[in-house]
Amino acid sequence: MPGWWLLLALLCHLLCPRVVTAARRDRDRDRDRRGRKEHPEPLNTSLANSEEQPKLLEAADARLTDPRRTWISFVHRPDDSSSSKRRCKGKDKKLRGLVGPPGPPGPQGPPGAPGAEVTREVLLQEFKEILKEAMEHRASLAVSAQPSQLPPLLLSLEEAPSQRRVEEAFHCKLKGQVLVDKKTLVELQNFQSPMAKGAFLRGSGLNVATGRFTAPVGGIYQFSANIHIDHSELKSKVQLRARDSVRVLICIESLCHRHTSLEVIAGLESNSKIFTVYVHGLLQLQAGQYTSVFVDNGAGAAVSVQPGSDFMGMLLGA
Repeated sequence: MPGWWLLLALLCHLLCPRVVTAARRDRDRDRDRRGRKEHPEPLNTSLANSEEQPKLLEAADARLTDPRRTWISFVHRPDDSSSSKRRCKGKDKKLRGLVGPPGPPGPQGPPGAPGAEVTREVLLQEFKEILKEAMEHRASLAVSAQPSQLPPLLLSLEEAPSQRRVEEAFHCKLKGQVLVDKKTLVELQNFQSPMAKGAFLRGSGLNVATGRFTAPVGGIYQFSANIHIDHSELKSKVQLRARDSVRVLICIESLCHRHTSLEVIAGLESNSKIFTVYVHGLLQLQAGQYTSVFVDNGAGAAVSVQPGSDFMGMLLGA
């Protein structure tokens, strides 16, 4: 009987520590489960925090071997909330930045009022007003730069003529043939105004019967003449010499040598049987002076001036 009690005491001595240790383990497991329910693991754990976990475990006290304490220290570790907030904000912005497909176009609005009709006359009037304002502005600048007692004369575009009218101009043609004897100076007369379109006769200075144009006012005049010369009879009968020539002149007051005259000389030997002598130039006339066309035959036989030879002139300015 005493032997059984001894064996029972030995078994209790061996098994009691293991039972106690198992009970302690069960108790610690229950505590860990309750701690997890009270402090759940955060879902959004940053990568930086997971990388810092080994460092915190290494820095912890080696004596903290209790799993519960280790878990609590991990949960209450220092957290960098700014980075997580930035990530959350970035995600929110990305979510908020999503744009859906465009909607259907809206209905068409009512048509606007019709525009004003712009005609050529309206545009021309606006251009005149703009040009008038520019002229007035330029004149005001000139007055301010150089003050004067007499203001500049400003003419409106309606008052100022767009083109200057030619007051004196004429164009006439010789009616018939005129024979010019050898060594003779002849004034051409008996002209007429052409009936064809393009001919003109302005003013009262031309006398077609005498072929003279009298200046109504003093000024610069432009004159020209196309004289057709026929010397076929002379060329067939007489041997032409180098000095045989014809001069065509436009003279003032029939004084070709005293006043300035317009003159052209043509040799008969180098020309055909019928040729044209062209005279052109400017003359200054006083009021009442006249001009006319002369032909001077320097050959040894007569020549003739053909009908249709013309005489023209116009007043350029005072």
